[in-house]
Amino acid sequence: MAWKRSVIVQMGRFLLLVILFLPREMTSSVLTVNGKTENYILDTTPGSQESLICAVQNHTGEEELLWYRETGRVDLKSGNKINSSSVCVSSISENDNGISFTCRLGRDQSVSISVVLNVTFPPLLSGNDFQTVEEGSNVKLDCNVKANPQAQMMWYKNSSLLDLEKSHHQIQQTSESLQLSITKVKKSDNGTYSCIAKSPLKTESLDFHLFVKDKTTSVPAEPIIAACVVVFLTLCFGLIARRKKIMKLCMKDKDPHRETAL
Repeated sequence: MAWKRSVIVQMGRFLLLVILFLPREMTSSVLTVNGKTENYILDTTPGSQESLICAVQNHTGEEELLWYRETGRVDLKSGNKINSSSVCVSSISENDNGISFTCRLGRDQSVSISVVLNVTFPPLLSGNDFQTVEEGSNVKLDCNVKANPQAQMMWYKNSSLLDLEKSHHQIQQTSESLQLSITKVKKSDNGTYSCIAKSPLKTESLDFHLFVKDKTTSVPAEPIIAACVVVFLTLCFGLIARRKKIMKLCMKDKDPHRETAL
């Protein structure tokens, strides 16, 4: 009987512990941002302002919340940290595309939820739009582009789709640029090249003006230097010979005077 009582007492203690800890174990804090319980992408546009509100669900006490922009901690006011916290993203620009904001539970930062900004905007083009090159040289036209969604890129010449010549034209494209390389530029390459970017939002273009000038004929420096040296030496020898002749004349002029004196 004593053994049975001991077993019953131990079981009772175990059940009591289970009952005491059950609410805490079964109730875990859940974070939401703008009512969403999972990471999500927020669509927005340049110039907009977005408010992100993070809240703790199923909390039994005061829970501190932390906000991060990428890996940097966001400064929050003292009254904007407990159980509910908000950040305002203002003056959104094209550079904010892909930036993430993460709300974390202070006591356990593994509990978190993130929002990634998807900033949509039409193509933005830039580049050196005036170039002058010499016939026979190589040239590159670089068209820089930023767009979301990504734009379809192409080159036009004088308002017509560029007819690519093998071993003369080469195009290289990345998500941020479209480059046209022209090898051994000809006079016929002279003209206006247009970088065209087409996106679902808008089609943009940027003109590049290429001026091909005549090839300059360069005179070798060595023959000129050699000619200058020959002329210089000729003058020197001429002066020396002339000096000797003048001295002989002077000597002849002096001799008669000496004979008369005697």
